[in-house]
Amino acid sequence: MQHIDIKEIMEKPEYLHQNVTVCGWVRTSRNSKTMAFLALNDGTCLPHLQIVIDKAQGVAYEEAMPVGTSVKVIGEVVEGQNGGVEINAQEISILGKCPSEYPLQKKRHTLEFLRTMPHLRGRTNTFHAVMRVRSVLARAIHQYFQDRNYVYVNTPLITGSDCEGAGEMFQVTTLGYAPEFQSEEEYYAADFFNRKAGLSVSGQLEGEMAAMAMGKIYTFGPSFRAENSNTPKHLAEFWHIEPEVAFMELPEVIALAEDMIKFVIRQVLDTCPNEMKFFDQYVEKGLIARLEELISHEFAVCEYTEAIRLLQESGEKFQYPVEWGCDLQTEHERYISEKVFHKAVFVTNYPKEIKSFYMKQNADGKTVAAVDLLVPGVGEIIGGSEREYDYDKLIAEMNARNMNLALYQDYLDLRKYGSVPHGGFGLGFERLIMYVTGVQNIRDVIFFPRSAGYIR
Repeated sequence: MQHIDIKEIMEKPEYLHQNVTVCGWVRTSRNSKTMAFLALNDGTCLPHLQIVIDKAQGVAYEEAMPVGTSVKVIGEVVEGQNGGVEINAQEISILGKCPSEYPLQKKRHTLEFLRTMPHLRGRTNTFHAVMRVRSVLARAIHQYFQDRNYVYVNTPLITGSDCEGAGEMFQVTTLGYAPEFQSEEEYYAADFFNRKAGLSVSGQLEGEMAAMAMGKIYTFGPSFRAENSNTPKHLAEFWHIEPEVAFMELPEVIALAEDMIKFVIRQVLDTCPNEMKFFDQYVEKGLIARLEELISHEFAVCEYTEAIRLLQESGEKFQYPVEWGCDLQTEHERYISEKVFHKAVFVTNYPKEIKSFYMKQNADGKTVAAVDLLVPGVGEIIGGSEREYDYDKLIAEMNARNMNLALYQDYLDLRKYGSVPHGGFGLGFERLIMYVTGVQNIRDVIFFPRSAGYIR
């Protein structure tokens, strides 16, 4: 169907006083004695295009008035009375009628209500803006790494090993309940891969393998966590950015993470002014100023031991007790970034017991060269480390955790054949979107959220 994007008409002056054809959905409509008005949106931009109907011209418009109706409009582009442009309709064709029970009649709905209709909520201003920012962020991430000679690697979604070693994986199988099998080994031997398989929680292990050949790589794809959590920060299926770099140590991991975050936020601020103004007005007052402040200063760096001391001496009554060796909770992370440093902060050198097996062990024997990036309003959005590249130390740590070494043989071989210092990090894409938009629940920054007890 030949038509012009509404974004093009609203941004390019050459369409003024030209006859054009546009398509879209009616977001709102008004009717008066001599005139009628439609606010039309086709998804190409956040602002709506006003369609002006002069009833004296005999344009058939009645069926186009219900909110949600999809239409094709032919008319002349003219200057709007309040600035911008609008279209004086000459012909309106109905593409899809919409009944009166269409659920998005009001201008504002709660996000909780909109979660009940993932198939329609993209038509609201909030989700329209979120998804456009999501798209621009994804493009900016690819641009950042591509411009710096990183190779984009697609790591497998089905895996035979658990990257995090925590066992919170979704099982992949072609076999249903099968009482005829006498043992677990017999069951898996009959399955599709002849062994136990699951959905990947991270592409990092495979990413390290690629980095040992390509030098600098990044992944950008879905990860899956069978974690029975219903917090505003957790999804069972989320998108993950994971750079992995040979010859990179912890200070360089930190520098890479800071530079990338600043780059992609700058891209969103420059590319999505209408969407960011919308979020600033309706979601979080002062959002734009907060992001500008973030990218205009160097991020702080604080060792885990110092962070624990600051929390213990804060006088705050935290829900979760603070002591050396504990895993920082969101309330702790936000206090450190919001109340202590008043900006983004990297926390480094965590106790090895609370971090993954693959992290490089520090000389003190108690901590690992790990780093988390904590940002105001969200808490952790990046977790990374320098990787342990000493074969014997890695074997010892995996044995201490009672891990099945046979599942990691390829990974262990990397430490035998020309091993080098290397590091990287993981960035939860949805958490980054939350931070950039001010949206407080992770279920509202992805079209189709998957969480414990919920799938549709």
